[in-house]
Amino acid sequence: MTQPHEMTIGRLSRRAGVPIKALRDYERRGFLYTQGRSEGNYRLFGEEALWCVRVVQELRLLGLTLNEIEALVISYADGPSEALSALLDTQLARAESRVATRIADLQALQGRIHVFQAARAGIAAQPSEPPALVRLLASDPRRATGDAVPDFPSSSS
Repeated sequence: MTQPHEMTIGRLSRRAGVPIKALRDYERRGFLYTQGRSEGNYRLFGEEALWCVRVVQELRLLGLTLNEIEALVISYADGPSEALSALLDTQLARAESRVATRIADLQALQGRIHVFQAARAGIAAQPSEPPALVRLLASDPRRATGDAVPDFPSSSS
């Protein structure tokens, strides 16, 4: 019989709001430890497992990958807090760099969207050639057969 402070992976999943599959991965990576098995052979977890899941989720919200969190867990278990702090600082700097790269990529995408929208509207931001998609859509071979296609401005308009 399970103790009041013990929970199955399903109950842990519900309490933490994390899918069971993720919890199994966390356990495989060493983030969680079982307290044994129930009479029905279910893995049992204690309240500390819920705490661990919450720590992992907070680190994920800071942009850390599961591999980076795994390195932190190993450092936490093996070394002094100074080593853990230095590793966390390094990993947060990497996460911030990934975010900055992603922001730059999204801003470039936003710029391409604006150029495309301007070309469709016939507003020439620059007197240069229209974006490739506008040229492709304007050259649709189905247009000659009368098939219905969206109305996009041609490169000559």
